[in-house]
Amino acid sequence: MRFVIQRVRESEVKVDGEVLGRIGRGFMVLIGVCGSDTKEIADKMVRKMLGLRIFEDEQGKTNLSLETVGGELLLISQFTLYANCKKGNRPSFIEAGAPDMAEEMYEYIIEKCKEQVPTVERGRFGADMKVSLVNDGPFTIILDSDTL
Repeated sequence: MRFVIQRVRESEVKVDGEVLGRIGRGFMVLIGVCGSDTKEIADKMVRKMLGLRIFEDEQGKTNLSLETVGGELLLISQFTLYANCKKGNRPSFIEAGAPDMAEEMYEYIIEKCKEQVPTVERGRFGADMKVSLVNDGPFTIILDSDTL
């Protein structure tokens, strides 16, 4: 499982011109699921993400968590995080989780986050989404379950 976490001042996702999710200060997270991912892996990833202390304190040090600053989440499904570009110029996505399984994991992650974060917005699994954001910093963290 892979999460690309961007600390944002604001972010939104649209499908067909309709805003599906919009947040202020918080994390916009791209979520990639591979075929071997489990709920236990998702739990570990969510714990790590929500525990990240990447917001600045009064001294300007990255020392505060999403909860501490009252931050919000925008969670976007992103199978292309499992693009394999080793051969040729056309990426292969065979490592990405099958759609049914990946959607189930995405929904599970959303529900786990809602248990701890008051504002959790989302995209639409499998849709052609337009995501915009103001990256704060810029600050981007990549979490990969293979390296946690």
